[in-house]
Order: sequence, then structure tokens, then C-alpha cells
Amino acid sequence: MKANIMLLPGDGIGPEILTAAVQVLDKVASKYGHEFAYNEQLIGGIAIDKTGNPLPEETLRAGEQSDAILLASVGGPKWSDPSAPVRPEQGLLKIRGHFGLFANLRPVKTYPALAQHVPLRPDLLEGVDMLIVRELTGGLYFGERKEQGDGADSYDTMYYSVPEVERVAHVAFKAAQKRRGKLTSVDKANVLASMRLWRRTVVKVAEDYADVELDHVLVDACAMYLMTRPASFDVIVAENMFGDILSDEASVLAGSLGMLPSASLGSGTFGLYEPVHGSAPDIAGKGIANPIGQFLSAAMMLRHSLNLETEASAVEAAVDAVLDDGARTADIAVKGGATVGTAEFTQAVIAKL
Repeated sequence: MKANIMLLPGDGIGPEILTAAVQVLDKVASKYGHEFAYNEQLIGGIAIDKTGNPLPEETLRAGEQSDAILLASVGGPKWSDPSAPVRPEQGLLKIRGHFGLFANLRPVKTYPALAQHVPLRPDLLEGVDMLIVRELTGGLYFGERKEQGDGADSYDTMYYSVPEVERVAHVAFKAAQKRRGKLTSVDKANVLASMRLWRRTVVKVAEDYADVELDHVLVDACAMYLMTRPASFDVIVAENMFGDILSDEASVLAGSLGMLPSASLGSGTFGLYEPVHGSAPDIAGKGIANPIGQFLSAAMMLRHSLNLETEASAVEAAVDAVLDDGARTADIAVKGGATVGTAEFTQAVIAKL
């Protein structure tokens, strides 16, 4: 097949890990007889520096001509002032809204080979394999806000409509049907009106999925359960900010934030794929970044946007095999143990493919 993929390297380690992911995709293309065309564009801090806009119109137009978007990371100390009128993160919010990418899928699983990096008892990690579905274009991050500066009142609004909750709930229920048939809906219905609407709506959607077991957990309790009984979760669906925080917490279970991929999807096959981690400016340019989250994000792109399940599974299996062989980037290495750089790890994955 032929596919047009927009690349957004962004900032920090972004260009390094995205270059590595393209090398893996090129190996997939040559092995399975596909043709991937790439179009690199700007987003984030580098886009601010070059155009004054964290998401230039040219990037949006290029995305509209693409089958999928593969993004690396945005942000860094240079643009870290939270009161600045233009910030890299604004590019992420805008691109999600522009393309209607309302569901963010974040799979989390444990790797036995990396168990020593997880600050939990080994028995708690057995069988951990969950999918966090984060609502991505509503809630607290997109609600009405007011900020007047030092000493003035400010507010943010958590707003949800029934259709917004319904559509992400359907994504979560359908995912649960393909997994172990259990969905946990996270809210704060004991305090927030918007979250009572969330719970009522999820309960109503559940009527269409009799084969899925539904339970409701308050967000603070969920944060605790992720550390005390993580294997009990199958699929979790949560509001935008809650999902953001909980999925970062859950990354501890995988051994490193560098391990986790994500897919941002809308109503069709088009999607944006990015690792969960940030731009890691402290190691940018050193060639030591962990590319696994980017590789697994590329695998999710192959699966969800390009319908290439065999190829996606092959990339995931190659990553697992390289880890089983003992290759470790610095973030997942035993203290004092041998490490490999981004390029060496990439070549090992390509060799497994």
C-alpha cells in the first residue's frame, strides 16, 4: 500500500527519535512491500522560533493531505514560561481540535525484563496490561478560562456535553470488547456536576454493550489503585486532565516514561501518534534517548490508520525481542550497567524485523 505520513519532529529529542522511527518504518515498508511518503513540518517551540506560531497553517494544510501524523515531542526550557502568550503546548491542543481527535489511546503493559526499574513489588506487576482512553478535546483543558495576571482572580472551566462523553465512551467500550471485556470509568462525580453528567452518560452508553463489565471509580481512588492493584484494570476511560495525569502515573508500571506510545483518534481512520514522554531537553543531541515510545507509536499508526496489523505486531515483537536480548538505553539500564544509544537500539530493532 501507499501512505502519506506527516512527520512532526518538534523539540528536544524529537528529531532524534523520529529519525529512528522513520528508519524502522522504512524497514517495514521494504519487508512488506509498502510505500511510505513523508512530509516533515513544524510544531512546538521550533515553530514559534521560525514562524511565531506553535502550529503554522502550513502544518495544518499538510496534515489535511496526509493519512496519519507521527509526532515526537514539543517544548523545552526556552519556551517554559507558563504566562507567555504563545507556548509550544498550544500547538498540541490546536492540532487535536482541528482534526477532531477526541480519543487518546494509551496502552500500558509491564515488561518482565524491566521489573527492577518499577518501584512496586514484583507480584503487583504480574498480568498488568491496560489501555487508558483519555478524552482529548473537551474538559478542563478546553473549557472557558480567565487569567488576569498577578493578584487577580482566574478560573478554568470543566465543561462536557452529552455527545462529547458518548463518543469517547463508545471508543472505550469497543476497545474493551476486543480485550478482556472490562471498562473502568473514572470521574469525580461526588463533587463535580460535569462528572455527574459523565457518569450518567457512560451508564447510558453501557446499554449498548451488554458483554462489557462496567465499573465507576473516583479519580483519586483510581490513582491509588494503579499503584496497589494495577492488574485489575483492563480499559480505563477518563476526562482530559484526569486521563493525562493517570496515564503518566501508569507509566511507572512500564519501567520508564520512554516506553509508552499513544494514538489520538477521531471518527475515522486518521490519527496522530506520539510517545507519551516530553522533549527531554537535558539529553537532546546526545544520542542516548529511548526511542521505544516512538517506535510503538509508529506501530499504533500502522494498526489504526493504515490497517496493517501484521506489520504493527512485528514492530512490537521486535522491540520486545531486543529488550529480552538485554539492550538498554540509559533510562532503563541497571545502575552501572551497559547501555546503548538511540542509533544502536534502532539498528537492533531493525535487525529483529
